[in-house]
Parts: sequence; structure tokens; C-alpha cells
Amino acid sequence: MPPIIIGMQVGLQAFNFSHYSRSADVVLRGYSGYNTRWAARVAGRAVATVAGAVAAVTVCFGANDAALPDRASAAQHVPVGEYRDNLRAICAMLQRRWPGVVVILVTPPPVDEDGRRRYPYAHDYSGLPERTNAAAGVYARACVEVARQCGVRAMQGRRPGAIDIWSRMQKFPGWEKSFLRDGLHLTPRGNRVLFEEVVFALKDANLSLEALPADLPLFGDMDPDNPAKSFEDQDESAESADEEMANCSFETGN
Repeated sequence: MPPIIIGMQVGLQAFNFSHYSRSADVVLRGYSGYNTRWAARVAGRAVATVAGAVAAVTVCFGANDAALPDRASAAQHVPVGEYRDNLRAICAMLQRRWPGVVVILVTPPPVDEDGRRRYPYAHDYSGLPERTNAAAGVYARACVEVARQCGVRAMQGRRPGAIDIWSRMQKFPGWEKSFLRDGLHLTPRGNRVLFEEVVFALKDANLSLEALPADLPLFGDMDPDNPAKSFEDQDESAESADEEMANCSFETGN
């Protein structure tokens, strides 16, 4: 059975399903509009139906927590201290459920305040952005801090830690309009940048596409004269891989 990669996220599309086709089952748990206060309450329920060997989970929350407490999206705001605690709680729940799972935190993306003024939420006539890039940066740094404290080590002992997409995107000229369609939500280009960072982090955790075996023989590996032998060889390889995974010792760190 292929390993499972779960994406817990809010308003982002970090995964390209076809990339891991036949090598991993990608399960998305998206919660538009949620902050970590709400997500922490339902995270256990959200993954309760996931059966099988979960290799990695990406967790991306913070864009809504960082909404300003005195603007139009005040209902979504969560103080940064509580945000840290909620992220720790989500990480701890995942680690308890799947010991050895690779947890990768993703920071909130940057905010283009001009875009938020041009595309305000309905009935917001204030002319003020309900989010700012500076506030998003505070939560991005908090996310990175939590990742250092409770990120799960990969088998080689490296920490995937956090994907600081807030900092990464701002290294590109014109990121405001290229990566954000309304100052907050990602464009296809923005999602591509995030997806590439996720793939890089998974590769660092020995979960690259090249490291994951296909679920069944590839077309080019089939023996047209004896296809049954091709499947027998695949079954033997799968059993060997399962035994190797079972004998691996995973280490968690603070």
C-alpha cells in the first residue's frame, strides 16, 4: 500500500495530485476561513477516517489568525500566543496518532495590502485592509519557532521544520500581484511556488518521488512474455520495503 501524505490547510493548494500518482496517496483536509482555534478543536476528527501508514502531514494555518482584531475580519483573529499553542496542540495530536510521522508546518503567505483594499470582504466599506503584511510576518515567525520546538525528525535525523512561504515569496520581484490574486489568496503561480517548497521539504525527509516505489510495475518494466513474473517481483519488493519501514526507529525532538 502506498504511504499517505496529508495536507491540512486553509485556502491554499499545496499539492499537485498527479505528482505523487501511484507512489503516495494524497489526502487533503481544507478548511476555508478557519483559524487555529477552530482547527485545533476538529483536527483529530478530521484525520480520524484516514487509515494506513501516514508518512507526512503538512499543516498550514495562520492567515486567518493574523487578521487584525479591529478590522472587518476580527472574528477570525487569534492572538499570536494562542496561535503558537494551537499549532503545538495540532502537532502533538499528529505525533500521538502516527509516531514517527513527518510534520511540516507552513507559514501564512505574505499579504498585499493594496490587493486587500481593492478586493475587500462584502459590506466592508472602511477602505482599510483587514490584514497587513507586517502582522502576517509576526505569525510566520511564530510558526517557524513552533516548528523548531516540535518538528518531527526525518529518518536521517534532519528536521523538515517549517516552510517559510512568507519570506520565500517576497524574494521574487512583483510577488504582490504575481502570487496573490486578491492580496491574500494564491494565484496558480503562487500555488506553484508553495508546491515546490513542499516537494523540497518532503525530499529532505526521504519522501521524494524517486524514493517512493510505484504501487504496481510501470509500463516499461513489464515483461510482455511473462507479466505474472513482473507482479511477483513487485510483491517481493513491497514486502521488503514494509519490513524495512517496520524496523526503522523514528526519533522526535524538541
